[in-house]
Amino acid sequence: MTRPAAICLIVNDRAGDHSGPTSRSEMLRDLLDRTGLEAEIRSPRPGQSLTALAHEALDQGCGTLVAAGGDGTICAVAEACHDRDATLGVVPQGTFNYFARGLGIPLDPEAAVAALAGGTTAELRLGEVNGAVFLNNASLGLYPAILERRETTYRRWGRSRAAAYWSVAQTLAGMRRAMRLRIDLDGQTLTLRTPLAFVANSAYQLQQFNLDGIDALETGAFPLFTAPDASRAEIARATLGLALRAAQEGQDFELHRASRIVIDPGRPRVLVARDGERQMMQAPLTIRRRDRPLRVLVPGAAA
Repeated sequence: MTRPAAICLIVNDRAGDHSGPTSRSEMLRDLLDRTGLEAEIRSPRPGQSLTALAHEALDQGCGTLVAAGGDGTICAVAEACHDRDATLGVVPQGTFNYFARGLGIPLDPEAAVAALAGGTTAELRLGEVNGAVFLNNASLGLYPAILERRETTYRRWGRSRAAAYWSVAQTLAGMRRAMRLRIDLDGQTLTLRTPLAFVANSAYQLQQFNLDGIDALETGAFPLFTAPDASRAEIARATLGLALRAAQEGQDFELHRASRIVIDPGRPRVLVARDGERQMMQAPLTIRRRDRPLRVLVPGAAA
C-alpha cells in the first residue's frame, strides 16, 4: 500500500474561471513537479463534499491540507483543518480570492505553489455561524440572493467578475421586501427591517471597500452591517457607493459591533451565505468565534 503524502491538495475543479487547456488538477500536478514539492492531489467524488474529502485525507495520513479553489473551497477545507488541528495551505483559484489576498498569498498558481514550500505558519481567528466556519463573512438577505442569481449567470455565461457584477444588478432589479430581524448583540436587543445583514471577519475585505469595523476585529468582536429599509433605487445607489468605496455609515448602512450575535429572522429556516457559498440553516443564527485559531501556511514576508 502506498504511503500517503504529508501534503494533500484538495482541488475544486469548478471554482473560479479556469479556462486553460488542461484541468485544474493537471495544471497543479505540473506545477508541483516543477517545484519539486511532494504532494497528493484529491478531488471530491460525485456527491462528496469538500469538507468530507478533507476529513478523509486527514484520516488517511495527510498532515497539511492545501485548498485549491475560491474562498468557498478554502472555507470548507479550513473547517476540517480546524476540527482536526491540521495546517491549511492555499492555492487561490477563485474569482475574488479575498482570503488569499488578505494573507499576501500570490494569486499566480506557480508562485502560490512555490510559497507552500518556503512558507511559514500564521494563526487566524475563525468565525462560526451555528457551528459552521466562515473566514471572510457570513450574511443573510440580499447577498445570499445575489449569490443564487450569480450561479445561474455563471452556468449560462461562465465564471468571471463581469458575470458576478451583472448578477448584482439583476438581483436588485427583482428585489421584493426587507427582512424583519430581531438581533441580540452581546445581550442588547434591537429589532429592525433590513434587506441585508452582513457579518465581516476580514480586515482586508473591509479595507477593499473602505469600510469601518477593523477595530472590532482587532478586539475579537465582529462588525455587523445592516442596510436601511429603502427603495430599490436607494439600495442600488448604496450598492454603487460600496463598489466605488464611498458608502456612508448612517446613510447607506448601519454598523454594529459585538462578540456574540444572535439573529432571529422570525421563521424556522433562513438562507445564509458563508464565504460565497449558500446554505439553508435553522434559525435563530448564532455567530461567534471559534475557541482557538487556525494555522495557515503563508509566505515568509506576509507573516
